[in-house]
Amino acid sequence: MDATIIAEGMNAPQALDFSLWSLFLKADAAVKTVMVSLVLASVWSWAIMIDKWLAVCRARRKADRFENTFWSGRPLDELYRSLGQKADHPMAMVFRAAMREWKRSVEAAGDFTPGVQDRVDRVMNTTINKELGRLERYMSFLATVGSVAPFVGLFGTVWGIMNSFQSIAISRDTNLAVVAPGIAEALFATALGLAAAIPAVMAYNKFSTDINRYATRLEGFADDFSGILSRQADEGSF
Repeated sequence: MDATIIAEGMNAPQALDFSLWSLFLKADAAVKTVMVSLVLASVWSWAIMIDKWLAVCRARRKADRFENTFWSGRPLDELYRSLGQKADHPMAMVFRAAMREWKRSVEAAGDFTPGVQDRVDRVMNTTINKELGRLERYMSFLATVGSVAPFVGLFGTVWGIMNSFQSIAISRDTNLAVVAPGIAEALFATALGLAAAIPAVMAYNKFSTDINRYATRLEGFADDFSGILSRQADEGSF
């Protein structure tokens, strides 16, 4: 009787551990490499997303304050002097670059010349492009993760399924206990790929839209400022 119970206990199926950590530990070296790569890409993507969100919000907030001051009727010379080296957002950088070029050109020529306006416009466009480049930094990484991560996860899936079939061939047993671990590892790799890709794609689309809107705002400010400089030069009131 006791021998029968012991034999039945030995033949009873062992409970399988399908926790995420267990799946990682049991995975093949190639699948582990895929999982670690996807986790690192996801962590770095989230760091970029948080940094980009803070940068865009900060740029908007400071642009709002600067535009309120700019359109308050305060003399441009006074605003330029008060700004000094404290320009720490794109709109203020555009204003400072334009004023600096304007003053240098007018002082060098002794008077307003038609070429001054063109140089100021070029300086503003260059500054806008430079500042937008800073805002767009690492956006390509988000795009890369969003497009590549699912395929990396799929590679881990295919590799895990191949291991499962090899286990079946070696053991000559189609029992679920033989097949399940490899399939679970494969699906885990796919899940990690999607977990890394989906937020990256959503963040890339959102920040691209936000940065494009901010670029339009900067270009509009540059056009308005260029018109003000031209008008004041024509009136001789600058």
